[in-house]
Amino acid sequence: MIRRIGDIVLIQLSDIDSNIYLVGDTIIDSGTGFNFTRLYTILKSLGKKFGDIKQVINTHAHFDHIGGNGYFDAASIAVHENDAPIIENADEKGSYADYYDGHLKPRRVDQKLKDGDMIAGMRVIHTPGHTPGSICLLDEKSGILFSGDTIFSDGVGRTDMPGGDDNQLAESVEKISGLKFKRCCPVTGSLCWKTHQKQFLKCSAPPRRPPERDK
Repeated sequence: MIRRIGDIVLIQLSDIDSNIYLVGDTIIDSGTGFNFTRLYTILKSLGKKFGDIKQVINTHAHFDHIGGNGYFDAASIAVHENDAPIIENADEKGSYADYYDGHLKPRRVDQKLKDGDMIAGMRVIHTPGHTPGSICLLDEKSGILFSGDTIFSDGVGRTDMPGGDDNQLAESVEKISGLKFKRCCPVTGSLCWKTHQKQFLKCSAPPRRPPERDK
């Protein structure tokens, strides 16, 4: 399925793939890589080939978001510096690839992102909690936030996977609540408006866990 949001194209391949966003010659997340033919056909219908994509930005390094990176062999890869080793070392445990019965090959990360960086006209917002290197991307001109797996239309990301942290996610949700944006484009699930999100952000964040005391 494809859906247009202005100049942005949302591509949804299957229930286990992340959403894929096409923004000009940039891809935000690439799915599992299990649906080559479907993705090829959709790109062709948009007048694009895999080789036309110049940049892939991964919002974090779980397999359902990075597994398709290999199709874009002419593209540079960008991910937050904290998640970069998972891609560079083809870490199948850290990426949760084994859960999907998937496999990775080592891939160079061309740009290791940090909070506040600008990429493809968007500002990088470091939002750890789902993974140490989870990010959102804020297009301040259009008011669109690509929220990765940090927040969805009806909740927040999991913390029971490799690298998850309840306290960090709670802080990230608070951070997002203070951002100025109009529309949220999560990389899993459906789109939503910030006015809708305000109704659940206050109650969606996992509770902070007190630090463990030395025994």
